[in-house]
Amino acid sequence: MKNNMIEYKGYWTKVEFSAEDRVLYGKIEGIADLVNFECEDPGRVEEEFRQAVDDYLAFCRDLGKDPEKPYKGVFNVRVSPELHRRAAAAADSRGETLNAFVAQAISAAVDGRT
Repeated sequence: MKNNMIEYKGYWTKVEFSAEDRVLYGKIEGIADLVNFECEDPGRVEEEFRQAVDDYLAFCRDLGKDPEKPYKGVFNVRVSPELHRRAAAAADSRGETLNAFVAQAISAAVDGRT
């Protein structure tokens, strides 16, 4: 577990704490279906998340439904027309598509290379 993030079978959660209920809880992030879990014992939080994912996959299988994937790799980003123009020009000057340019920029930012 990295900080409060857990990943399992391509699904991930952000573990949170409810002081009122005195439980750790979370949900599968990045999908429209609501799949959540909670537990009182910090030592079991990862196990509870994994069980929630496995239950979700089994539930989908029983319904004959394809489980949602957390991310498809496609999303819309709204930027100013000026930034759009500058990014397109920078991509063109490198002989890249705008998609490749943006993907490389995001990768560098996520990896701390900016």
